Amino acid sequence: MLHKTQGIALKTTSYADNSIVVHIFTETFGMQSYLINGARKPKARIPANLFQPLHLLDLVVYYKENNGLQRIKEAHPYPLLKEIPLDITKGSIAIFLNEILYKVLRHQSPDAFLFNFIQQSIIWLDETDQRLSNFHLIFLIKLSRFLGFLPLHHPNQKYPYFNLLEGVFGNNLPAHGHVLQEPHTSIFIQLLQTDFEESHRIKMRKDDRKYLLEKVLEFYRLHTENFGQVNSLYILEEIFN
Repeated sequence: MLHKTQGIALKTTSYADNSIVVHIFTETFGMQSYLINGARKPKARIPANLFQPLHLLDLVVYYKENNGLQRIKEAHPYPLLKEIPLDITKGSIAIFLNEILYKVLRHQSPDAFLFNFIQQSIIWLDETDQRLSNFHLIFLIKLSRFLGFLPLHHPNQKYPYFNLLEGVFGNNLPAHGHVLQEPHTSIFIQLLQTDFEESHRIKMRKDDRKYLLEKVLEFYRLHTENFGQVNSLYILEEIFN
């Protein structure tokens, strides 16, 4: 049966000679894997380059429940990304976030609010002319809300420690090592309370930014099964250094 849906391309793997399997987070069906025959041929009806990291798509798909591999009838970019494919900073951020999203959405069921958040974040990244050195941090913190482990913080309270294992702020240093301490706790709270549009106003040293990203990834690792290492982390470090 045919269905229309929107999708976000996350991962492509080769299949046979000229075919691919593409993993797409769809608005209607959640994460799905699609087999596309002949996608690498010169005149492919659905070419492989449609499925670059975080590209947004309008899809007409066949859907059979419990099928490991689904099929695509039509695929079109919508909206067409203009900056991410060409701008080295935006493209590097996209590659990094793409890897994170694939890790956390591998078994994701349909979630319209989560889909809309990711879609609108990609569009903002593509269209903005602001500095982007804090964008990935704020995106990851906001994403954690949809994944069920958003840090709990009351705006009128200030705590020196953030317990990564429990996801809470406090006055006492935890016995384990999974913790943020000052001055990084205060910067983390700023990031937690800031929208993308204001992200460029948060000032920090590059060493602090690198450390906070390592801690945010540690936070994800503690709360996401089989999260593992992030292979594209070095790309961001090179860009922002």
